[in-house]
Amino acid sequence: MDNTIHIIDLYFLQEKHAIGAFLINSPKGLVLIETGPETTFDYLCKGIANVGYNWRDVKHVFLTHIHFDHAGAAWKFAAEGALVYVHPTGLPHLENPERLWNSAAQIYGEDMDRLWGNMQPIDRKQLVSTDDSDRFNFGDFEIEAIYTPGHAIHHNAYRMGDIVFTGDVAGVKIGDGPVVPPCPPPDINIELWKKSLDKLRAVNPRILYLTHFAKHEDPFLLFNDLELMLDNWSRYIKVFYDKEIPVEQIIPEFKEYTYSQLREKGVTEEEIQVYEYANPSWMSVSGLMRYWKLKDQKRL
Repeated sequence: MDNTIHIIDLYFLQEKHAIGAFLINSPKGLVLIETGPETTFDYLCKGIANVGYNWRDVKHVFLTHIHFDHAGAAWKFAAEGALVYVHPTGLPHLENPERLWNSAAQIYGEDMDRLWGNMQPIDRKQLVSTDDSDRFNFGDFEIEAIYTPGHAIHHNAYRMGDIVFTGDVAGVKIGDGPVVPPCPPPDINIELWKKSLDKLRAVNPRILYLTHFAKHEDPFLLFNDLELMLDNWSRYIKVFYDKEIPVEQIIPEFKEYTYSQLREKGVTEEEIQVYEYANPSWMSVSGLMRYWKLKDQKRL
């Protein structure tokens, strides 16, 4: 059987290469890794059709974590009978997404529909609790969960042989641009993130598939560059935190700082916009400010 990994571009906000999903055929049905938000569901279905399959034949959906840009459309597949695999910390929020949705609505406000669309509960019998080192056999291949907190406490990466689907723990890397860390609130923990990168180094992957975006064949260089950028961004925000400067005042300065970093690496203005869609600057400011606050309170 053909176990080709098909990269499905979800055209988030009609932009290429901001969010992806990955489709694999197996003797036990189609396996999908990530779903993207409900707003990109039509693009996902078209992408699946374009590689010769029907979305209703997806039987297994692996979510790296429950953020809407990764998991927002999972309920669509569960409604057709697919099993949805997710870390146990995130599972209750898919069974009953009301709290998750209402919390996000406080951040995004009227933008919720435009960005994320809709999210419906998933029946508990369709949800598979997927913890560190859990393995699932699909006949021709096996998928192993690797618990990788740091970006989110409910984050798994998934290993398939010498390939790892990284979600957000390996960062955001658009085309030939640099890798950058997505740092939204509330779970950013730099120390845990670095430990998770060490766990990924330990499995010695040959290829990474990043949800933002696609295939990368130099994992160790990417891991090293990401750690450097994590330190760079967190130190930058620490200066503002120490001065008690409000988040709203930091965002434009941080945006210009990070955009300058991208430009120095040869990233075009169009590609910078894709980085911003995949990893909004204001969210990283909020997430890193919260990280330093929790560190200051000795809660991390």
